[in-house]
Amino acid sequence: MMTIDAEDLIALVRNYNPRTNAALIRQAFAYGRDMHEGQTRKSGEPYFTHPLAVAAILTEQHLDDATIITALLHDTIEDTKSTYTEIARLFGDEIAELVDGVTKLTNLQLSSTESQQAENFRKLLMAMSRDLRVILVKLADRLHNMRTIKSMAPEKQAQKARETMEIYAPLAGRMGMQWMREELEDLSFRVLNPEARSSIMRRFLTLQRESGDVVHQITADLRAELDKSGIEADVYGRAKKPYSIWRKMQEKDLAFSRLSDIYAFRVICNSVAECYAVMGDIHQRWRSVPGRFKDYISQPKNNGYRSIHTTVSGRDGKRVEVQIRTREMHEVAEAGVAAHWSYREGVRAQNPFAVDPAKWISTLTEKLDEGDHDEFLENVKLEMYSDQVFCFTPKGDVIQLPRGATPIDFSYAIHTRIGNATVSAKIDGIRVPLWTRLKNGQSIEIITAEGQRPQASWIDIATTGRAKAAIRKSLREEDRGRFVKLGQELARAAFEHVGKKATDKALRTAAKMLGVADEDELLAQLGSAELTARRVVETLYPELSLSQAEEVDQARAVIGLGADQNTRRALCCQPLPGERIVGITYRGQGVVVHAIDCPCLEELEEQPNRWVDLHWHAGRHAAVNTVSLEVTISNDTGVLGRICTLIGEQKANISDLRFTQRKPDFFRLLIDVELRDVEHLHKVMTALEAETDVAQLARHRDAARKP
Repeated sequence: MMTIDAEDLIALVRNYNPRTNAALIRQAFAYGRDMHEGQTRKSGEPYFTHPLAVAAILTEQHLDDATIITALLHDTIEDTKSTYTEIARLFGDEIAELVDGVTKLTNLQLSSTESQQAENFRKLLMAMSRDLRVILVKLADRLHNMRTIKSMAPEKQAQKARETMEIYAPLAGRMGMQWMREELEDLSFRVLNPEARSSIMRRFLTLQRESGDVVHQITADLRAELDKSGIEADVYGRAKKPYSIWRKMQEKDLAFSRLSDIYAFRVICNSVAECYAVMGDIHQRWRSVPGRFKDYISQPKNNGYRSIHTTVSGRDGKRVEVQIRTREMHEVAEAGVAAHWSYREGVRAQNPFAVDPAKWISTLTEKLDEGDHDEFLENVKLEMYSDQVFCFTPKGDVIQLPRGATPIDFSYAIHTRIGNATVSAKIDGIRVPLWTRLKNGQSIEIITAEGQRPQASWIDIATTGRAKAAIRKSLREEDRGRFVKLGQELARAAFEHVGKKATDKALRTAAKMLGVADEDELLAQLGSAELTARRVVETLYPELSLSQAEEVDQARAVIGLGADQNTRRALCCQPLPGERIVGITYRGQGVVVHAIDCPCLEELEEQPNRWVDLHWHAGRHAAVNTVSLEVTISNDTGVLGRICTLIGEQKANISDLRFTQRKPDFFRLLIDVELRDVEHLHKVMTALEAETDVAQLARHRDAARKP
């Protein structure tokens, strides 16, 4: 059912345009409702609810009467007995032209084949160039269709979502309507990859539960800085949309937990001078992130967008993106090119930053060759897809990459073989470093050399998943020989410990049992720590394996002591069997065992006579070695019980538990756990880290607890 009527719509327009032609809107409402009488949407609602919703969306942008009426009538020529002539007679030539323009856009199959796409893009730009309000109505039309897409058939949903993601969302962004771009992207993301979106939402909710209301905290921090400087400004914060977060994860090949700037903040000032003052205050208070500062006030985008962007390391080291602009700039940032038609108090808003649509269209089309469809399409894409870069090979082939891509990404996009052999690159004939960020329209020449191999530093330079995966694979292959040799030594020692030999046949059999390709791959995995020697031995000889070995007598757990010396573990570092150790003699206390990296050893460097060379006895140690774990858990019912159960499931005993911090949303505590060895510790920590309610986990070492 319709949620608003003609008077409700007129009231929405009167909010920003008291001089609206209410009678004409009333007439258009009645005409549109009558023309669509009897028609229904896929959801079963009367069809006219759709044009009415589109008109309501456009009132949010404070658009003129002609655009609002066009929204009410935009499907009449296409779907009813109405005609262009009749609309011109009833509502005038301007509105008839707009309705006809929207109808022509609706008939364009923008997601069709490449050969048709160029011509359809041309038609889209031609319609836009006659009157940009046509595309404003079409974008609002697509937004409402995407908001109500669930009633469509699944294959139709996917087709509409792809078209929205490829065409309409980038176009909205290119026009400066960032809010619409983000919503269109997110609605499409919900259809095209619901699992990924749900995963982002779940992880984001977990982050909120663990970190509290970060937006409120950082907003308060920013306001406090402004108050110190006596600057009156509005501060708004928000979490970025799920698709924006997902795209950043894909581009940078990062896990969600490693993403930093998932929050964005805006500071809306009264003057340009205040914008720069606020920027200075923020940079004095927090450390700015290199390469993340952009001044679009002094160098505006050609859609009128003006703002200062900066990213700083804020509270708890979290990266925070801050946009600083004036109120007039904010209006353009919200409405984009549409700000040209915005009304305020019944008159067209005189915003000095609003772009003349005719000039904007001319910048989009001025370099296009009317005769070459392919070149036309490529140039349009260069302009529209601001989140991508299109670069050219020396032969003129186009390579599409994400924004921020480097010559490394470009070379791997051509072929893995080219990427692996890359030595340097030229951009438009000039040699540049491999970490240079590529820009639209550049010609890239990759210089290769036989015998060149990828460097480990390339992983940080590359931005595409394809390049990073290829680099890692090459580095693994290069290290393979070294890992195989190390694996041979580890296997030999482990097999000898149970009285066996690591023959080729034994290793081949173990590889088969473990599902590994061959014995060389088994050794490589041993050397790279993907497999443990203990597991290989246990697979072949379960009755002789290290885990079944007789437990070590705790009186002789450490080898290297004199006949009259006794020993105990240091409280400061709590060394475990499996870790490198050293003994320090203390008068009246015997020998105290320290981990080799214990900070307390630094002050004993000048007393070499007190040092005793020790190592742990091989075999299975009893679970009597206490280690302290510092754990931060969410303050929810049953969490502490689950943590204790997890530790018990790993056959580890809790000997003490004490809280160090109690907050409304989290607890921090020290848990003393009795363990066998360092591998036992690893199993316990892995089990705890996998628990979603464990926010932080670390081995606690206290240098103040001297022997």
